[in-house]
Amino acid sequence: MGAIKHMKVRRDDRGHGLLRLGALVLLGLGVYSRCHRCGHDSSLDPHLLAAEWGPALPIAEVGARLRCPGCGSRDVATRPDWPALAHIADEQRARLPRAVAAE
Repeated sequence: MGAIKHMKVRRDDRGHGLLRLGALVLLGLGVYSRCHRCGHDSSLDPHLLAAEWGPALPIAEVGARLRCPGCGSRDVATRPDWPALAHIADEQRARLPRAVAAE
C-alpha cells in the first residue's frame, strides 16, 4: 500500500475502534479481500492470518501484507466478510469482548 493511502487509512480509522484479526476469530467471520487492479476477490481464514501476523493486527492493514494471486498487485483492500449487513445479529456483537472491540 502506498504511503499516501496508508496515511489515509490511519487517519480514517483514528478515533474508531479498529476491528482486529482476533475479533474476527471470536466472531467466526472471514477476512474479505479484493484486488483494486483486477477485481479478484476471496475470503481468507482469520485463524491462519492471526497465526502468521498476530491477533492484534487491524483488518484494514491486512491488505498491505497481501499480494493478489490473480495479477500479483499489492493494491488489496480488506474488510470483515460479513454474511450480509442486514443479517448481523446483536448477539454476535455481544459475544465480542469489550476489550477486543475497544482496541
